[in-house]
Amino acid sequence: MCLGIPGELVGFCDDPPDLATVDVSGVRRRVNIGLLAGQSLQQGDWVLVHVGFALSKISESEAQAVLDFLEDMGQAYDDEVTALRESNL
Repeated sequence: MCLGIPGELVGFCDDPPDLATVDVSGVRRRVNIGLLAGQSLQQGDWVLVHVGFALSKISESEAQAVLDFLEDMGQAYDDEVTALRESNL
């Protein structure tokens, strides 16, 4: 199964400029925002992240609905967050 997970933009990189830091369930990672070029992105915006790429900008309410759904998955979701936290990305 392939999932996109919501992440909140918490910072932008100057070099390279197509990277941003997102907070995904308490884990901060750099993701490529190049697919969203031309969109207005600011700290606090939410994006849907899949395999290191921000695929789309989403509303906070949509992000919360997806996070609630994922959290209801229980242990499978917890395992994914643990693996993300322990990765060296």
